[in-house]
Amino acid sequence: MHLLALTPGEGFHPDRWARVLEAGVDAFMIREKQMEARALWEAACWVRARRPDLPLWINGRLDVALALGAGLHAPEAHPDLPAGLVPRSRPLHAPDQWEARRGLDQLLIAPALGVPGKGPAWGLEGLHTFLDGLPEGGPRLLALGGVTEATAGTLRHPRLAGAALLRSLWEDPAPERRVRAIRAAWG
Repeated sequence: MHLLALTPGEGFHPDRWARVLEAGVDAFMIREKQMEARALWEAACWVRARRPDLPLWINGRLDVALALGAGLHAPEAHPDLPAGLVPRSRPLHAPDQWEARRGLDQLLIAPALGVPGKGPAWGLEGLHTFLDGLPEGGPRLLALGGVTEATAGTLRHPRLAGAALLRSLWEDPAPERRVRAIRAAWG
């Protein structure tokens, strides 16, 4: 199971970020839309210095991703990028986005389960029906939204590589326990 940690958009807080970086996640996405390029670059350099082995994704800032050799997670309004520039990630909010995004490196299927304020969820049945119809190969697919130790086992599917975690990681004072519990529930 692949676990991607997404920062909560509350700014750079080294103590909180360190706890999540050391919690046993497989990748880290800096999702700090309000940060200026320099501050974002400095935070990303801090992450790289602390965990050089951990794949790093930058949300929405190609300049910072390029400067660090990190992946770029491009939000909905972001233009498409050619292959080979940087590893590419996008959200997948509906099945009709699949064809245009199937050549990317990673897709965050969101919201997988109900999350307040995030629009209609795929839901377990809708997600599994979509995944059942996909061809072999393609991008890494991660569920985002509503993933907890109580739901992780039900999400498991051969085409789903794991989950992207936001609130459940950052709200827990001991995120390593949450990571272990989600991995155990996944099976």
